[in-house]
Amino acid sequence: MTAGGGRTPTGVAITARLLVLAVFVAAQFQGAEHLPLTCHGLLVAALSLTIAAMLATAPLPRATANPPLVVLGIPVRLGLAAVASLTLLALSPGSGPATASLLFAVGASALRYPLPRALPVTVITFAGLLVVGLAGGHWDQELGLGVSTGVVLLFGYSIRQRRAVRSAEAREEVLAERARIAREIHDILAHSLSAQIVHLEGARLLLRADRPDEALDRVERARDLAKTGLEEARRAVAALREDSPPLPVALKALADDFLAATGLACALTVTGAPRRLSPEVELAVIRTAQEALTNVRRHAPGAAAAVRLGFTGDACELEVTNPPGDGQGTAGGGYGLVGMRERAELLGGSLSAEPVDGGFRVGLRLPAAGRGEG
Repeated sequence: MTAGGGRTPTGVAITARLLVLAVFVAAQFQGAEHLPLTCHGLLVAALSLTIAAMLATAPLPRATANPPLVVLGIPVRLGLAAVASLTLLALSPGSGPATASLLFAVGASALRYPLPRALPVTVITFAGLLVVGLAGGHWDQELGLGVSTGVVLLFGYSIRQRRAVRSAEAREEVLAERARIAREIHDILAHSLSAQIVHLEGARLLLRADRPDEALDRVERARDLAKTGLEEARRAVAALREDSPPLPVALKALADDFLAATGLACALTVTGAPRRLSPEVELAVIRTAQEALTNVRRHAPGAAAAVRLGFTGDACELEVTNPPGDGQGTAGGGYGLVGMRERAELLGGSLSAEPVDGGFRVGLRLPAAGRGEG
């Protein structure tokens, strides 16, 4: 049902079906003056009404999860429409409405049902055309209709297959999106939880050694890691969504976080024409910048940072640099950057991390695939 109380699709479908019934009956009885009230005329009228009723109640030619009632694998209404159309063709050769309804029944079955359930309607049609041709002794109409039936069947089935392929591709995209999110959450939680365990184990040992102040510091670090992990998880999910902020906005938020945490400036420079990239590329840029700025805080305390984001024709470049710090930082094993390097290579890019003039530089280059591109 549509929002706002507008027309529902069901109402439109009913109206369309009634129009089909009216048009079919009008077309069939256009020459009603040539049909006297005999058994033959009454039979033609009854068949015409039967076909019109079957067409008016037949399923629309699209694939659905709940097909109508079937008997022995044959869609009932479409099968009855085909049988009635063949009978009408035998009684009134050259009937245009009967020919149209016959082809509609074959096409609708091919579009709506899997091939094993659509073939019986086609088999009924070919068998009926053969019987009509043998009974009437003329084959012009039947041969033409047989060829047309085959064409309609193949055309309808090809459309159904294309729809199935598109549906499968859409499902694969959804599964791939879920896998990406799961991988991001896994990486974030694994890193965050392992670091928390290290700090909490250190706090436990410090408490046993009766050093409560140092133990409290470890607990506070573990708490900060937990908060950071939650923020990173939210950021990862947001980066994979279509409504995630553009890269300059996301990097500006990271620069503001750096300033709030350290009191030191983090300059952001954007070169080239900013544009949206694929979710994977944008997430890799954000995670790399986040990891690099975190490393500045850990390994070069007292140092400011600078972030440069560049857009070129076929690539996106990120550079995070910092001068030497004025405090004693923690030793780094580079595990986070190793993961970022692997991520970049999976996306067809590269990552470099090297000392520069006493400071440090992290550079990322990725193919600039836009959103919606393969």
